Amino acid sequence: MTETSRPHLLGVLAGLFLAAGLVFSSFVLTRAWMMVSKTETIAVTGSARKNVRSDLIVWRGTFSAEAATLLDAQRALKEHQVKVEKFLRAKGFANYILLPIGIEEVRARQKDNDDGQTQKTVGYRLKLSAEIRSTEVEKTEQLLRDANELVEQGVPFVSGVPDYIYTKAGEAKVEMLAEATRDARARAEQIASQGGRQIGGLQSAKMGVFQITPLYSRETSWEGVNDTTALEKTVMAVVSAVFSMK
Repeated sequence: MTETSRPHLLGVLAGLFLAAGLVFSSFVLTRAWMMVSKTETIAVTGSARKNVRSDLIVWRGTFSAEAATLLDAQRALKEHQVKVEKFLRAKGFANYILLPIGIEEVRARQKDNDDGQTQKTVGYRLKLSAEIRSTEVEKTEQLLRDANELVEQGVPFVSGVPDYIYTKAGEAKVEMLAEATRDARARAEQIASQGGRQIGGLQSAKMGVFQITPLYSRETSWEGVNDTTALEKTVMAVVSAVFSMK
C-alpha cells in the first residue's frame, strides 16, 4: 500500500463508521417511537423546586458555675442567671425558657496511703440553658452576636448553634406536589408526541421523598432531608405518575 492511498483508506473507514453510527441512532429512535406508539400508558417522573426562607429560629445559650460545695455553686449560678435574664429582656426577649439545671460532680485523682490513686469529689459544676423560639429571625441573630456582652460581665456564657425551621412545609408540600404532577404531564406529552400520540388522563401518582435542603445544596436522601442549619432553603417534591395514551 502506498503512502498516498493510506489517508484515502482511513477517510473511507471513518465515513463508514459515521454512517453506521447514524443508522444505529436512527434505529434506536425509531424503536422508541414504535414503543410509544404501541403502549397504552406512559410512566414519568415530575419534580418541583421552591426557594424559601426560614420563619422560625430556635436558639439556646448555656452558662455555668463551679464551686467547692453545691450550695456555693448554686449561689454563683443564681448570680449569672440574674445577669442573663436582664440581658435577654433588655434585648426584647421576655418569652425565654429556662431549662432544668444540670449538675456535675468535679472529680480529681488523689494518692492514697497505698501509693495508689482514687477518685474524689472536689467540687460541683452547675449548668443552665436559656432557650428562645422566635419568628423574628433577624432580631434573634443579632442577639446571638450580642451575647459576648455577657462574657464581658463575667458570665461564662456559651451561645449554641441556632436551628432554622420552615414552618410552612406542609402547605408548600401540597402546592408543590401539584406542580410536580404538572411537570410530569408536560414530560409525558413531550415523549408521547415523538410517537404521534397524545396523553389522556392520570392513571396513578406516587409521591416521592420530600426534601428540604440548604440553598444550593446537592444533598438528598431516600428517607428525605429536613434541614435546620440554613436560613435559606430549597424545598423539592417529586411525583411518579402514570398517564393513559390516546
